Amino acid sequence: MAKVKVDNDACIGCGVCENLCPEVFKLDTETMKCKILVEDCDPNGCVRDAADSCPVSAITIEE
Repeated sequence: MAKVKVDNDACIGCGVCENLCPEVFKLDTETMKCKILVEDCDPNGCVRDAADSCPVSAITIEE
């Protein structure tokens, strides 16, 4: 398992992560920043797609 983290200072609230991987990421409607629903996850699949697709590289995966 890997840990996924979001740099909320860098996050621009675009919602790409939530669209690609809603079981792990959720956009907080108050702060308009990404929230992590599940920190420990499989580093492949939608989590990797979300990290790779983040326009500001705010998502990191620690394996």
